[in-house]
Amino acid sequence: MTAQTILPIDRQAVIDLSQSKGEPEWMTTLRVEALELAGTLELPVLEKTRIDRWEIASYGTHKSAAPLASIQELPENLQALVAGDNVLIQRNSTSVFRKVSEELAAQGVIYTSLESALQSHSDLVQKHFMTVVAKGENKLTALHAALWSGGVFLYVPRNVNVQVPLQALFVTDDSEANFVPHVLIVAEENSSVTYVENFESVGNSGNVVQNGVVEVVVKAGANVTVASLHALGEHVTDLTYRRSIIGNDATANFVVGEMNSGNSMSDTTAILKGNGSNSDTKVICVGSDEQKLNVTTRAVHFGKVSNSDMITRAVMRDSATAIINGVTKIEKGATGCNGQQTEKVLMLSPKSRGDANPILLIDEDDVKAGHAASVGQVNPEQVHYLMSRGITKAEAQRLIIYGFLAPIVSEVPIVAIEEQLQRTVERKLGQ
Repeated sequence: MTAQTILPIDRQAVIDLSQSKGEPEWMTTLRVEALELAGTLELPVLEKTRIDRWEIASYGTHKSAAPLASIQELPENLQALVAGDNVLIQRNSTSVFRKVSEELAAQGVIYTSLESALQSHSDLVQKHFMTVVAKGENKLTALHAALWSGGVFLYVPRNVNVQVPLQALFVTDDSEANFVPHVLIVAEENSSVTYVENFESVGNSGNVVQNGVVEVVVKAGANVTVASLHALGEHVTDLTYRRSIIGNDATANFVVGEMNSGNSMSDTTAILKGNGSNSDTKVICVGSDEQKLNVTTRAVHFGKVSNSDMITRAVMRDSATAIINGVTKIEKGATGCNGQQTEKVLMLSPKSRGDANPILLIDEDDVKAGHAASVGQVNPEQVHYLMSRGITKAEAQRLIIYGFLAPIVSEVPIVAIEEQLQRTVERKLGQ
């Protein structure tokens, strides 16, 4: 077969699109190479999940959207998500709004769309783009590298501590427009920053594929926190890779909320390259109706005395299915490191299903590693205890569920977004 018969775009269209946007030659070349790879690579093999049976062909085409003059032009429910002075908004294929404080710019911080960064900081983008997630890993990453649009570029100079969270909002409301954002975060030595992103959909006009990548480069002594909250509709198939590479004595934290209503694949990975590096990953997901979820957290230890902690909590109702994978990999030579993981699934319906798969792969002796996993229903003894205190059965179950999720919901670094996440949980649980 030719690439044209199996891919959503042909070679010449990729070249024409890249040139029409004035991208540097190296990006045009990378896109073409990635498209050619996509024609030869297979889809990722996921535990107990056949994503080839999902709707993963609806990429649409690149469509420009008019810029927003202000946040008030957004629907009210989306306006409520935007907080603070440092905000980027992408609608479908293109970035449509940017607001950055003078204080941030004075610190030398670059916070702009990735497309804009290609024009003004091409060398810096080229140094890091698709280096944490390689374009040749599988068909999805190759298609992403070929088709990405809009996106975010966040660069924090050495010794700069950004005190307020930076925010991005990604919205899809046109099924004919492609929705393939790329987020690239680079934190130089001894810097710190918090980045919060929301993915939302408006309407339900047709199938959409969100094929996204988040790359985080954390240099020595730096500290980066990423909160990634997805609440896309049932017509959107969400395919997301989040990955950090962490230097000496550096820290990368992920807080992930998988609140989509459609089928979703999520892979959040920390690569602990440096000695004394640290990672902390917390994920919650709620499945409803006939939704299928495949959620993986992974920590790969190369550095000595490196530490990782991963917690995933899932609540499943109706006929939803979740495959929850936790993988701790300790490479030879990573002495003194410590890797811990916990996966818990709470099922609210006899037709729902949750599988928790903790995996330890250890090639070194002088290490600590542990895992815990549980799958079950709401504990009837806990319900009975609360009811004995005058609480109704429905309210008792509600309190137990929120207590189950609260340790992760409370980690969201913007109060307005934490409250929105709480409301989304309630909506997905039918409460």
